[in-house]
Amino acid sequence: GQKPPVGQKLKERVLVPYPVESKLSGVERHEDRMWYRRTFTVPADWKVGDGKRLRLNFDAVDWQAEVYVNGTRVADHRGGYDRFSADVTDALRPGRTQELIVGVYDPTDAADGENPPMGKQRLDPSGIFYTPSSGIWQTVWMEPVATDHVDTLKLTPDVPGKALTAEVRGVRDGVPVTATAYDGRRVVGTATGRTGKPLTVPVPSPHLWSPDDPHLYQLKVTVGRGAKADRVESYFGMRSIAVKEVDGKQRTVLNGKPIFSMATLDQGFWPDGLHTAPTDEALAYDLKMHKSMGFNSVRKHIKVEPDRWYYWADRLGLLVWQDMPAMNTVTPSEKAQAQYEHEMKRMIDQHISSPSIVIWVTFNEGWGQYGGPKVPALAKGWDPSRLINGASGWNDTGNGDLADIHAYPGPGDPRPDAARAGVTGEYGGLGLAIPGHAWPVQHTYVGVDKDKYTDEYLKLLDKVRGLVACNGSSGAVYTQITDVEGELNGLLTYDRKEIKPDVKRLRQAHQALIRDAADPASMECATG
Repeated sequence: GQKPPVGQKLKERVLVPYPVESKLSGVERHEDRMWYRRTFTVPADWKVGDGKRLRLNFDAVDWQAEVYVNGTRVADHRGGYDRFSADVTDALRPGRTQELIVGVYDPTDAADGENPPMGKQRLDPSGIFYTPSSGIWQTVWMEPVATDHVDTLKLTPDVPGKALTAEVRGVRDGVPVTATAYDGRRVVGTATGRTGKPLTVPVPSPHLWSPDDPHLYQLKVTVGRGAKADRVESYFGMRSIAVKEVDGKQRTVLNGKPIFSMATLDQGFWPDGLHTAPTDEALAYDLKMHKSMGFNSVRKHIKVEPDRWYYWADRLGLLVWQDMPAMNTVTPSEKAQAQYEHEMKRMIDQHISSPSIVIWVTFNEGWGQYGGPKVPALAKGWDPSRLINGASGWNDTGNGDLADIHAYPGPGDPRPDAARAGVTGEYGGLGLAIPGHAWPVQHTYVGVDKDKYTDEYLKLLDKVRGLVACNGSSGAVYTQITDVEGELNGLLTYDRKEIKPDVKRLRQAHQALIRDAADPASMECATG
């Protein structure tokens, strides 16, 4: 009920974009309601007000944000994991100094809250639930833009058609638009038209994107003409993902060929930044470790990352299973369901152009699950170009492209059905505490000492191999890439300073499994 603190100097300082609960923020405590305030100046050479508009961007604020510039409310947004923007040109005042105020409300799992999508965040963290990440937790930035400027691009590869479908969003219909694809400096195709209708950009003899060869094309788009034109650049990968029958079983196929998705569960938490990686190098590190260990996939577990994370997955070559952040484990109200679907649509829209993302996971282990087959069907309608995993773990929705089970230590025995491939969405959880590199609480499924760690891991992987050979399994997700707070079942410690297994042995075993699964008829089923 407070009015924004216009013109007031606030008592504390916070380092954005780190959650207020994190050490890096400088605050290190939870608040469910807070004001952020700072002043800023607009560079004169941006020519804002003289042919340019000023756009203010928030990459993510958890959970509700009200934004004021010089006391004028310019944005009101609900959603903890998606970007929102505002044109603040008309709120600027004469002179150099402008004032930005952001009011934030984040109930997390409070009993009287709105039950927003929150993933693993809990006000009272323990076991498999962790410290909340409230407030501004991704980058805040501003830019001068043309009056008719591109908000986003929706880029959909058409491998059989040897083309890219490029849809310009955020611009009024009827404005001239040109899109040109490049392979390095070489132009491979150009399309022209007008906004409001998708362009088909030719990509002859497409160089396909895959984990072994994550080839990326560049794209340049121009909207409008002359000095007022808006020019943006992006990239895309040419690849297809589907489920089809191979050797009598439904399997996942990448670019028309069988592929086994060997992944880890990646929760995206850091001890100093919580939801926010301390640096871009840290953001990339976990993905680079996946590649070093021979994984070809990663399950981003009930969290959505900044765009840079997906850039690294696109560039390094990892197949991403992208989860929708779960609501709390209560029966959600109709209002909470509507918000969940709204935030899922925003997640899909924002990240729909990343070639690395091949699966949308709509629910995990029944947490906040509702609607039977409704939500997976919604996701498939929003993005028919990718696979849908309706329910990872249990409470199968009966639709989507994957039948998914969890088993600890497992792995489970996922069976393909008449229309869906079978995957183990979680297994493993081998626990190992490294003194000096663990939080004081512990939560593990299996206790082992360090000398046996790699052997125990490879024993589980042998069972995974058997499921591929005998039952046609298409994927397995090992829990997990790093320790997180009270969980000590990571391949890396929470601080990323210790690597628990023998990296070379894991890489060789993973690569052999992925290679053999690409030709399932060559695999021999050995039981017993």
